[in-house]
Amino acid sequence: MSGHRPSSRDKILAAASELADIVGPGNLSLDAVAQRAGVSKGGLLYNFPTKAKLMQALVQDYLKSFEDALAAEAAKRGDTTKNSLTAYIELSARECEQKQPSAAGVLAALAEDPDFLNPVRDFKRQLLDRLKSETTDTAKLMVAFLVIEGLRSMKLFDMDILHDDERNMALTYLLAEAAST
Repeated sequence: MSGHRPSSRDKILAAASELADIVGPGNLSLDAVAQRAGVSKGGLLYNFPTKAKLMQALVQDYLKSFEDALAAEAAKRGDTTKNSLTAYIELSARECEQKQPSAAGVLAALAEDPDFLNPVRDFKRQLLDRLKSETTDTAKLMVAFLVIEGLRSMKLFDMDILHDDERNMALTYLLAEAAST
C-alpha cells in the first residue's frame, strides 16, 4: 500500500469529472461537486474560485492524461517515427468510440471565458509539431490529423453521421498509411 492520499484538488477534479459524465458539463454545479468530493464549498472555491477555473482544470487534466496515454501507446510499439502517428490514430479512435458528454459545457465555458480553449489549441499545435518532426511524409500526417480531429469534432458536437463501417474504413486506411510512412 502506498499510503498516498489524494489531495483536495485531486478529489475535486475526480468528482467534477464523474459528475460531468453523469449530468453533462453544462449542468455541473459547484455544490454538487463539493458534496461528491467530500469537501466544503469553501474548500472547493479555495482550489477553484469559479466554475470556469474548475472546467479549465478538467480540460488540462484531460490533456495530461491523453498525453500520458499517447506516450504509453507509442512506447508499446517501440521507438520508431511511425509509432507516434499510429498511437495517435488508435488512441483517438478508441476515444471517439466512448460516450461523450454534450458540447453544452464547452460552449458555456467559452461564453464565460473566451480563452477557455487556448490550452487545447496549444496542446494540439504542439502535438502536430511533434508528429511532423517524427515523419517523413507530412502530407500523410496532415490528412490523418485532419481526419482524426474531424471525427473528434463530429463526436463532440453530436454530429457523427458516419456509420460504423464508414468510420472503420477510414481508420483502417489511416492506420495502413501510417504504417507505410
